[in-house]
Amino acid sequence: MANLKEVRNRIASVNSTQQITKAMKMVSAAKLKRATNAIVQLRPYATKLNEMLANLSASLEDGSSPYLQEREPVRVLVVVVTSNRGLAGAFNANAIKTANNLIADKYPEQLKAGKVSIVAIGKKAQEYYQRRSYNVIGNNNELYTNINFVDVSKVTESIMAGFINGDYDRVELVYNHFKNAGLQLLVAEQLLPVPKSEVKAEIKAASQVDYILEPSQEEIVAQLIPKNIKIQLYRAVLDSNASEHGARMTAMDKATENAGDLLRALKLSYNQARQAAITTELTEIVSGAAALSNG
Repeated sequence: MANLKEVRNRIASVNSTQQITKAMKMVSAAKLKRATNAIVQLRPYATKLNEMLANLSASLEDGSSPYLQEREPVRVLVVVVTSNRGLAGAFNANAIKTANNLIADKYPEQLKAGKVSIVAIGKKAQEYYQRRSYNVIGNNNELYTNINFVDVSKVTESIMAGFINGDYDRVELVYNHFKNAGLQLLVAEQLLPVPKSEVKAEIKAASQVDYILEPSQEEIVAQLIPKNIKIQLYRAVLDSNASEHGARMTAMDKATENAGDLLRALKLSYNQARQAAITTELTEIVSGAAALSNG
């Protein structure tokens, strides 16, 4: 009977867990829809801004913007975008692993010299790099309370100012790109200086359009480049937010399925234990009756 009680308790526990994972999946699905709408609405604007910048930058000198200036990467800043919460499968671990691989592959000397700094967007990255004694700059976990362009731009402006002042010679960005609910693609890209190879590729891809420029091409590009950098980080945060909810929805769906499999196995064990207990009781009754009749 003790075994039956133990199995019943486990069944109740797993059943409760299954209900929780189902609820969490539904919550993530609702949040995913809002997050997907936000990133889908931003992407056409970000793409068009890139096209305009590519066309306008074609005839500019390399030194026309401080954000285009290449320097020897003595001091490196890595922006790692994760989430504040777990229960999303390998979502956070994969982003951190990608950032670590990037640092190990491209900047081993800077890491050894203590010249690699981290800007973490998301509690999981913040805690991970602080525990490992990295130079973690600021705390941006509150961005996820209400994601908006103004708050993300403040982080971007701080990064841009650090680059201009020479605090960092290279800024890298790592995040999860949202493809669909079941697929998130890890991205590691250079944020600053704005890669010239990307500008050239965009010039080839974009249709050459003649613009009427007021007041001048140089001044317009001087405004577009900082705006494009801000949009790039904002897009990464929105992408990561949508990816998080997609990953959590998938993880909770799998957890619900696993709980169902475990419930079926436990119910089978319970029925077997119950049948064994009944058989034992019947055997004792029959043996007792036989003993009395013999007496």
